[in-house]
Amino acid sequence: MVKKASVLTITTLLTRLTRHYTDTKMCAADKQDKKFPDGMVPLGKDIFSFSCHPGVSCWLKCCRNVDMLLYPYDIIILKNHLNIRSDEFLERHVNVVKGPNPCFPSLMMKMNAVNACPFLGPEGCSVYENRPSACRMYPLERAVDRTATKGRAEEFYFLTNHDYCKGHAEDKTWTVKEWLRDQKLMVHNSHADRWAEMDTIFASSPWAGEGVAGPRQKLAFLVCYNIDGFREYMRDKNILSEFKIPATRVRSIERDDLSLLSFGYDWLQLVLTGAPTLKRRK
Repeated sequence: MVKKASVLTITTLLTRLTRHYTDTKMCAADKQDKKFPDGMVPLGKDIFSFSCHPGVSCWLKCCRNVDMLLYPYDIIILKNHLNIRSDEFLERHVNVVKGPNPCFPSLMMKMNAVNACPFLGPEGCSVYENRPSACRMYPLERAVDRTATKGRAEEFYFLTNHDYCKGHAEDKTWTVKEWLRDQKLMVHNSHADRWAEMDTIFASSPWAGEGVAGPRQKLAFLVCYNIDGFREYMRDKNILSEFKIPATRVRSIERDDLSLLSFGYDWLQLVLTGAPTLKRRK
């Protein structure tokens, strides 16, 4: 997990690096000219040492006194792991906070009475197979350069190191690709990229002058964070009938949370920006 002393969370780093490139108008093709946050150097193909296991003296210390931001994909996999609705998960385990995006609220894991992660058990993480992205990513941080005009956006990985963490002194070595495979991060990263696109839209304050917690912002919050509530809203409003959508996608949207989230992103882009992400029926 990422402690309070963490340099940057994943989304913060994505946002900061993206804005930096945009502001300085750097050429995405010229790696030598890129500027990164102070003290952070991309790993590239270099190897790094790290291992976390019960034998290290700091075992489970990182699960206490932690500021853990949660993202839409995290909410879905955690609430499904617990077999509860998303609104129930938000009520039990989440604090709504002012995060790195000044125009849209962030979600933070609610610590328990002893200031530990609510999913920390006597033997470790009780939701390990469905733990949040930031837990999987550590000791790495990820950033994406979105200034590229062609092809896939370029991604960078940075090594972080906290004084309390003794896992860095272990002999086990990794490349970035090995770590991503081992931690099953590829799916998480693809969802993080889609979320970063939405977060960028929200940062432009597309709320039509409604201000904080206006109808459009509440709608965006519903889509992104309360997927079960959005499913009910969509059914009540019969939203799917408004668009030309292949029958296979309709069935997937109706049954699968992640398919519904993807549709929700498309729908929000249409509603908030007018982007032609969905085709209306005549």
